[in-house]
Amino acid sequence: MSTPLDQNRTGSAATRNEVVLVVDDAPDTLGLLCHTLETAGYTMLMAHDGQSALQRLDLVCPDAILLDAMMPGMSGFEVCRHIKATPAWHHIPVIFMTGLSEVEHLVQGFDSGGVDYVVKPVRAEEVLVRLSTHVRNARVSRLAREAVDVGGHGVVLVDVKGRVAWRSPQAEKWLLAFFPEHQGALPPAWLHLQAEQALSTPVQSLHHGTQTLVARHLGSVGLGETMLLLHLVNHETSNRLSDAALTPREAEVLSWLAKGKTNRDIADILGMSPRTVNKHLEHIFEKLGVETRTAAAALATRQWL
Repeated sequence: MSTPLDQNRTGSAATRNEVVLVVDDAPDTLGLLCHTLETAGYTMLMAHDGQSALQRLDLVCPDAILLDAMMPGMSGFEVCRHIKATPAWHHIPVIFMTGLSEVEHLVQGFDSGGVDYVVKPVRAEEVLVRLSTHVRNARVSRLAREAVDVGGHGVVLVDVKGRVAWRSPQAEKWLLAFFPEHQGALPPAWLHLQAEQALSTPVQSLHHGTQTLVARHLGSVGLGETMLLLHLVNHETSNRLSDAALTPREAEVLSWLAKGKTNRDIADILGMSPRTVNKHLEHIFEKLGVETRTAAAALATRQWL
């Protein structure tokens, strides 16, 4: 006879051996929860207090955190604020476990950065479903943020006052490298870029003076914000890559290869089989005139990353 967990496994079980950090000062009370999650395919890590939880995070980045709201020493709210203030951990979904039902405590949990909460004593099946949803959403969000950098481009959103409202990881890296004095903000000369213009004034980087950062205005994206598309041109390798005439799909595969992704990672990101990725790489190697992944990645990195 199938159990509720078996029936629910298709929609809520871990699919990539996700890691969950459970932070509770009385972990013995969570035996059933941990057993249920392990049965569903999650790898469990435990921490007894806030300080040990932060130490765990220095060693491994979990896919989600189940966090007790009230603990001796650092409260769960304080731990969550610390996590959300740390860029390397900011993306991790935090689900509070609490016996508190007062509205102000729930508001405090969400204000500190939590995405959800469950009331103690926790119901394992409820946690399983909520956890699956938040892990999946966090992964989709992360892939979406990374995907905007595919093909060697970065994206910057600028508000009506000329401030950077959002920037993709690649765009942030370039802005800091080219304009360190502005700490990731746009240089003054770029703030008045008009919609009909394309800014391509050479700006030499610190990398042997061979790179130019180009910005193009892509128009309004609502709420008074405008979008800039950034692209890095390496004058030593641009002709070689341009002459290769890579297809858009091949360019995507090469971009992820340059970021150190394996064939399986690239297949998951682009929604294809590892065998198809390998076929694309064979064509890429032939067009670029290289024989190894390392050589292809190095060529792309010098221009794109």
